[in-house]
Amino acid sequence: MQTFWTACGHQHLTRNERGWLVPSPDYWRLWLQRPEMALVPESCKEEMRLHQALLDAPLMQVSPAQLHAFKDDDARENYELFLRFRDDVESAGSLESAYMAWQRNGNIQMPPLFIDVVVQAIVCNVLADEPDAWIWRAAELLFRRQRITIEGGRVLAGDSDTLDALKATGGLGEMGRLLLEGGAPLKAVDVKVLHKDNEDRYLAQREGLGRYAFLLDMTHEVRNELPHGLILKMVNARSGLKALSVVLARWVQHFLGVSVSIEPVQKVDDPAWRWHVGLDVTATALLNDLYQGQALDEKRQQQLISLFTLRFDNPQDMRADVQGKPVYLGLAMNDQRLLKLKPQNILLNLPLASAV
Repeated sequence: MQTFWTACGHQHLTRNERGWLVPSPDYWRLWLQRPEMALVPESCKEEMRLHQALLDAPLMQVSPAQLHAFKDDDARENYELFLRFRDDVESAGSLESAYMAWQRNGNIQMPPLFIDVVVQAIVCNVLADEPDAWIWRAAELLFRRQRITIEGGRVLAGDSDTLDALKATGGLGEMGRLLLEGGAPLKAVDVKVLHKDNEDRYLAQREGLGRYAFLLDMTHEVRNELPHGLILKMVNARSGLKALSVVLARWVQHFLGVSVSIEPVQKVDDPAWRWHVGLDVTATALLNDLYQGQALDEKRQQQLISLFTLRFDNPQDMRADVQGKPVYLGLAMNDQRLLKLKPQNILLNLPLASAV
């Protein structure tokens, strides 16, 4: 696997016979070192005692009395969530099994942070040995919220948390925040669109602010106006949508064991439209309305980033009543131009011939 994204702990996971990820004791130790679990000067003796005991034996059973002895309610809740998460994964046997169990339950008790870190580790597994920077950058959409900007006809996706932090600190951390509050001018942070000239720099980034400071060009089709009113349309060879299609196809293969092909498209012109899946909350609502024949106003149309066609390589893997038909996928931003992809949607809502 790649050596970046180590904060998600993929380096402390091993593959079982199915190729799914099994945690080691060091994986749980890494969680205990996260900011949510790490000791602070205010930590009480009971918390410090339990924290050390878990570092020594990450799978030890913890009694309610041990948690009740904590003086800080927030610390107690963090430990309760961590222990529930640990026990769910250990009981399921792998991160993938636990992830699917949480999603199928329909009433997810885990905080979004826990889910996103799990997805990130699974993505590392899905993309093991992948050399393409665009595919890795597109994979970030599965676990990190994106802010969408439309500039000169190009659709650019930037990591929302990173852009907010850069805006607040000038890229200089807490020192930058203090300087800004004091009125000191700061040099604008140079956020680059991922390009062939900087792909090596992207892959060389490890953790920290710079890890997610690359924009992804989500423009699928480039329009060039030629003399005499002619317009030349060309497919963007380095479209982030094509890279995302690769990621999603591998995601499906990894979890469901079925091979699919996914392609971005600009519109759906299919009177026999039978099945669709929204890849996020906004896209789900948009596709439902389109499927029911409802017209979208201009504002809602502009929220739609792209459509995709998904086809099963083996039609026998599909339900008999839709066999051979394409599945349409949608990707959209909300009113604040934010995109939070829900990778579980494509796993739970495909028309499979049999339950996986």
